[in-house]
Amino acid sequence: MLISGFGGVILRNLNKGMVEVGRRCWRWFSQGLSVMLAVSLPAALPLQAAETGGDDPAVNQLRMDDAVVRALQDNPDLAQMQARYQALREIPSQRGVLPDPVLSVNAMNLPTDTFHVGQEAMTQMQVGISQAFPFPGKLALREQISELTADAAGHGFEETRIRLVRDVKRSWWQLFYLDRALDIVQSNQALLRNLVQVVRTKYEVADGRQQDVLLAQLELSKLIDQQLDLKALRRRQAIQLNRLMAAPADSTLRLPLKINESLPELASAERLLQRAEVRRPLLQQLESQVGSARSQLDLANKDYYPDFKLGLAYGERRGEAAGGASLPDLLSVMVSVNLPIHTSRRQSSAVKQRTHELSQSRYQLEDELGRVRAEVLQAVTDYERARQQLTLFKGGIIPQAEQTVASMRAGYQVDEVDFLNLVRSQITLFNYQLRYWQMLTEANQALAQLVAAVGEENIDE
Repeated sequence: MLISGFGGVILRNLNKGMVEVGRRCWRWFSQGLSVMLAVSLPAALPLQAAETGGDDPAVNQLRMDDAVVRALQDNPDLAQMQARYQALREIPSQRGVLPDPVLSVNAMNLPTDTFHVGQEAMTQMQVGISQAFPFPGKLALREQISELTADAAGHGFEETRIRLVRDVKRSWWQLFYLDRALDIVQSNQALLRNLVQVVRTKYEVADGRQQDVLLAQLELSKLIDQQLDLKALRRRQAIQLNRLMAAPADSTLRLPLKINESLPELASAERLLQRAEVRRPLLQQLESQVGSARSQLDLANKDYYPDFKLGLAYGERRGEAAGGASLPDLLSVMVSVNLPIHTSRRQSSAVKQRTHELSQSRYQLEDELGRVRAEVLQAVTDYERARQQLTLFKGGIIPQAEQTVASMRAGYQVDEVDFLNLVRSQITLFNYQLRYWQMLTEANQALAQLVAAVGEENIDE
């Protein structure tokens, strides 16, 4: 009986031990499965449809070329520049013609006692016409000044156009980057939520540390905070792009997920500088302004010479001469010139004024030429730097970071790597992924800046 009772106790304890071992094995299996699921999540999940619309063909996606077309069609600043240019184009034809002739009707030498036109021989009813003639060359100079002013406005319109295209492209690419950043943040949030659940489960079964739980929750909170900042930045960038396209500020903008990530090879810096000196509308605008200032100086020198005015008048008389004959009508010819007698205070001062304005225009052209050259070289430098870094991230850093994370995941599953190092490796990969899209954005923004600086689309080899 004693042996039988003792054996029963042993069997009962043995059954309890086997149950406890089974429970622990199941917990370990569940933890391992959770870890495998957590660490095997893809590094980048598709963007939520509510944020960008994804690749659903039914959703209207705003591509960069479409954004540029909409801005060129609807932007009010560009429209007012075009209207100003068209208005100035109508001025040269007005400035290149003579002033309108003057028609006059006069009652000459009327007697004040009777006001009878036939009482005095001097009385006549006169009809005359006069025409002013500027000194030869003045009309041509005035027309030339107006033409050059209109040309400058036309080049100013083209400069505004290429700057608008540049701003639209830069804004579009910044919006594209923010979408990719939100994509990566969301996928890393999903990963960290799973890791939080894993380390919490391990801690509950006394197989993990409380520090790991707190660390995972802290990193998840950081990602949530970063997501809030990115969403605010995206809203502001969308407002900016809508403004450039003259669309309502709160219009929803959905960009495509897939784009062409290839970047072109640029022409040499020397060729780009040569093209910029010839093609940049800003420089052409300033050259037209220099030509206008030169013509204004020539016109100021012409003001030393007088203008002419010719007049012709026919006078009818109704009285009778001695012997009963009718009084003959009279014909008058008039020639007048203005006398430039205040040359030291008027003409000379005007010449000095126009000379200084010509110097100002030349210095401004020289200064802007230096700025354009600097813009071209800086854009080339920024583009090449971003392109090289993009190649480095895509072909070296990111694959190496992915291998490191995979190794850390494998080590964490067998307790050879602590949770802190796993999280650090995942955050490093996260930052490198962000940097990749940032470099792609900066390269394309530099490309847009370079096109605007050169003044034409043809900037590759």
